Amino acid sequence: MIETILWTDEGVVMIDQTRLPNEEIYVTCRNYHEVADAIRTMIIRGAPAIGVAAAMGVAIGVAQAAAADLDGQVAAISKELAGTRPTAVNLFWAIDRMNRLYSEIRHLALEEIRTRLIDEAKLVRVEDIEINMSLGRHGAALVPDGKTVLTHCNAGALATAGYGTALGVIRAAIESGKKIDVFADETRPFLQGARLTVWELQHDGIEVTLIMDNMAGHFLRSGRIGCVVVGADRIAANGDVANKIGTYSVAVLAKENNVPFYVAAPISTLDLTLAHGDLIPIEERGASEVTQVFGVQVAPKNTSVRNPAFDVTPNRYVTAIITERGVARGPYEESLRALAGK
Repeated sequence: MIETILWTDEGVVMIDQTRLPNEEIYVTCRNYHEVADAIRTMIIRGAPAIGVAAAMGVAIGVAQAAAADLDGQVAAISKELAGTRPTAVNLFWAIDRMNRLYSEIRHLALEEIRTRLIDEAKLVRVEDIEINMSLGRHGAALVPDGKTVLTHCNAGALATAGYGTALGVIRAAIESGKKIDVFADETRPFLQGARLTVWELQHDGIEVTLIMDNMAGHFLRSGRIGCVVVGADRIAANGDVANKIGTYSVAVLAKENNVPFYVAAPISTLDLTLAHGDLIPIEERGASEVTQVFGVQVAPKNTSVRNPAFDVTPNRYVTAIITERGVARGPYEESLRALAGK
């Protein structure tokens, strides 16, 4: 299994996803500032993986904090980590989890606080892998045997602590004996599909074909695609889903061609405080990601650019949402709350 992120004595070690697929390089973040920068610059990306990184960022920050004004230091650590990327709710879920624990143990000796927070961050990672495997088992039954699965962006081991959400469903389907292959959208402009999903599936010996984003409609119409499976960065109470830009287009095309569109995400990706997807904050990234490809200018200089990193797929296009606790179907206001225990 690919090791996306680990806690070590030297610091938080993570695979540098900006260097894949050409170089498999691991970086060590030796303080919480470096963890925050790794999240911000997409050295680590994918909502669950960002959550694990945030938990470890809080832990390493407190491990290096002075005893004086520890409350203030924890608040500053949390604020910097929370300011890295606005859309992935797992980031805030993990920071809140670490802060709740700190509030419970802040009266203890500093070394005990440090140990408890480090253990909690390690637990977040272990739980994430277990969650993904459970999620995969629930989703495997939905994947048609003998067909192709289309996925968009990367929602695999690289986007989590291991195994993956959307790719976890694919892995579990194959492990159950189903004969399937994968079509991966390239996922412009950061090319997570081309660089990461293809690399990851090849790493596991899973048959994968790369297609350009604008080819999805052609293949969905062809009858070859049995289902679409994607991940999510935030899911509103009504089942509207924020995921990598271009997901909405794929969902519309899937519905037009009667292809099931499944979203695979852990319960921690649910944001039941938001009534609908229009309330989800959408991160806007730099223009150079669009005007350049690996540093090569492909558009005229001074070109006006919009670069939202995510879009929102309305719930009417979502066939089902696969979680570690089971599969939710519409009406999502009821099914998601039932799975979340709210």
